Amino acid sequence: MNFLKNLPYEWQIGLRYTRAGRRSGRNSFISFISLISMAGIGLGVAALIIVLSVMNGFQKEVRDRMLSVVSHIEVFDAGGALPNWQETAREALLNKHVKAAAPYVEGQALILNDTMRGVMVRGILPEQEPSVSEVVSKIKQGSFSSLVAGEFNVVIGKDLADVLGAKLGDKITLAIPGQVTPAGVTPRLKAFTVTGIFEAGHYEYDIGVVYIQMGDAEKLFRLGAPTGIRLRVDDLLRAPEIATELSATLNGNLLIRDWSQQNRNYFAAVKTEKRMMFIILTLIIAVAAFNLVSTLVMTVRDKQADIAILRTLGSTPRSIMKIFMVQGSMVGTLGTLLGVSTGVIVAINIPDIVGFFEHLFGVQFLDKNIYFISSLPSDLHWDDVAYIGGMALLFALLSTIYPSYRASNVKPAEALRYE
Repeated sequence: MNFLKNLPYEWQIGLRYTRAGRRSGRNSFISFISLISMAGIGLGVAALIIVLSVMNGFQKEVRDRMLSVVSHIEVFDAGGALPNWQETAREALLNKHVKAAAPYVEGQALILNDTMRGVMVRGILPEQEPSVSEVVSKIKQGSFSSLVAGEFNVVIGKDLADVLGAKLGDKITLAIPGQVTPAGVTPRLKAFTVTGIFEAGHYEYDIGVVYIQMGDAEKLFRLGAPTGIRLRVDDLLRAPEIATELSATLNGNLLIRDWSQQNRNYFAAVKTEKRMMFIILTLIIAVAAFNLVSTLVMTVRDKQADIAILRTLGSTPRSIMKIFMVQGSMVGTLGTLLGVSTGVIVAINIPDIVGFFEHLFGVQFLDKNIYFISSLPSDLHWDDVAYIGGMALLFALLSTIYPSYRASNVKPAEALRYE
C-alpha cells in the first residue's frame, strides 16, 4: 500500500495497529478483540437499520390501507349537515394542494340479521368517490355503480360479509334511533340489498364500514344535506398543515379533521414504539463501543514500550493520542460500514428473505387473520441510515478519547524499565 507512505506517521502506526498481528499470541488476541468490537458495532447498526425499516414498512402499509377508506381531510359542519357543500368545495379547491372534493353522509347504525352488529354508514356519490378515495378499486364482488338513489343498495366489507353470511343479492336491515316515545326510543328500520363487497385490507374498516348512496343516506338519517365534504390533497404527509391552512380560509362554522387525527391513538402508539425500539437497539451499539474502549486499553498496555520509544524519538503526547484515536476510529468506521451495508441489503430484500424462510419451514410469520397484513414489509429511509451511521461513528470516536489520553501520559522511563 504505497498510499500509506504519504500519510502522517501517526496514521501509519494507527493503521498498522488495526491490522491483525501474527508475531505473538498476545497481539493476535488483541486483534481478535478488535474484530469482535468491529462486529459488535456492525451488528448493532445493521439491527437498528433493519428494525426501523420494518417498522416504517408497517406504518406505511397500514397507513396506505387506512387511506384507501378514509379521506385525507374531512370538512363538516358542527350542526350535523352542510347545506352549502358545493360552495365549500369550491373554496377548498382554491388551495393549490387540494386536488379533489366529494360530499358524504356519515352516521352510525345497527345491522340486524341473524346477529346484531354496529357499523358506520357512509353515504357517497359513486361517480365522485374515486376522486377522494381508493375504496372503489378495492371492490371484490359487485360494483359501487350499483349504488343508485332510491334503490337502497349497500356495499359491505368482506369480513362483515363473512360474519353475516351475506352474499350478493341478500337483504340486510339497518336500524338507527328514531322517535322518543313513552315506551322508549323507537328505532327506524330499513332493508338494503347487498350489491357489492369490498376488501380494503384493514380489518377495522372491512368489518365496520358500509356504503350506500348519498341520497339514500340522507333519507335514512333524515338529513337535508350531506354531513360534509372529503378532500384529497397532493401530499398526504402534509395533510395536517393543509388542514390548518383551510381552517383559516374556509367560511362558516366548519370543523376540519385530517387523517392523522382520525387515527391519532394508533399513530401515537407506533411513534412511541419506534422511539423505544430505537433507544433499546442503540444500546447494542453502546455496548460495542464499550468493547472498543477495553480493546484500546489493552492495546495501550501492550504497546507501552513502543510508546516510550516514540516519545524518546520526539513524539509529542498529542501525536501519541492521535495514533490510538486513529486505531479506534478505524475499527468503528469499518464496523459502521459493515453494519450499514448489511442492514441496507437485508432491509431492501427482507420480504424475499422472510418469504424464503416461510417456504423453507412451511410457516407463516404473520397470520392475516390476526394482523393487518400477511407479509413483512420494509420501507428503507436513507435519512435513518445516515443518522444511525453518524451516531455509530460518534460513539466510536468518543470511545477512543480515554484510552488515547492514557497512552499520551505514558512515561518513557517507567515503560522501558523492565524491557
